[in-house]
Amino acid sequence: MSTPDFFRSRLDAMIDLRHPLAVLATKMSWASIETTLAPLFERRTRDGRVSEAVDLFGSNSLELAGGVSAAGRPRLPMRLMVGLLYLKHAYNESDETVCERWAQDVYFQFFCGEEYFQPAPAV
Repeated sequence: MSTPDFFRSRLDAMIDLRHPLAVLATKMSWASIETTLAPLFERRTRDGRVSEAVDLFGSNSLELAGGVSAAGRPRLPMRLMVGLLYLKHAYNESDETVCERWAQDVYFQFFCGEEYFQPAPAV
């Protein structure tokens, strides 16, 4: 739960909570879905490959692609990603159109765990 924002209306106050997506969002066990999927997406150390290189100074070995990478942006919330994947398949959307529709549809945003309306995609 985030801090209340006095200048914006909460999504649960804007929508009809009897809408099928709103009902499904409240019935799904998001916590168990996240605990099941989180270990699959955590950063892991990777074993490096040893590569033999020959140059002017002779033969030398290099270790490539080892350790934990700090590159890249932080991941988006798991509920958002799982929710978008479900909506994509349920409504037969492409990656681009489900993101466009998410930015316009308050029910899509509520299903994906947003508390306030977001006029632009977070991605």
